[in-house]
Amino acid sequence: MKALILVGGYGTRLRPLTLSVPKPLVDFCNKAMILHQIEALAAAGVTEVVLAVNYQPEKMRSFLNEKEKQLGIKITTSKEDEPLDTAGPIKLAEPHLNDGEPFFVLNSDVSCAYPFEEMIAFQKKTGASGVLLATPVEDPSKFGVSCR
Repeated sequence: MKALILVGGYGTRLRPLTLSVPKPLVDFCNKAMILHQIEALAAAGVTEVVLAVNYQPEKMRSFLNEKEKQLGIKITTSKEDEPLDTAGPIKLAEPHLNDGEPFFVLNSDVSCAYPFEEMIAFQKKTGASGVLLATPVEDPSKFGVSCR
């Protein structure tokens, strides 16, 4: 199974931390944010992670080269030459993901107790085209969502 992690943002809200390092490499609970995700994906049986990267791709690749070996997971990149919002990087990464199997898509700046195994089981049981993990909040407008 594969996963795509969207890591193309500039991390402007975390400046000055992100002036020298991409946001996914900023430490959260004593390790880079992206490692929390990759470790959870590996534990769920994901064998390949594709990074949709735009900002400082060489730093992402350099950092993850050694982690790839340690975690026993293949990590490849799909480079955006210009920011493509959310759907654009998914389309751009299609050649890496187009094997007819389901795959995960994650934002690099979200960290939680991912129920990946349950999501896989639900998708297999229902044959759903997609399974979305969401968290209910009182005021979604704080997250750029408008509910009318």
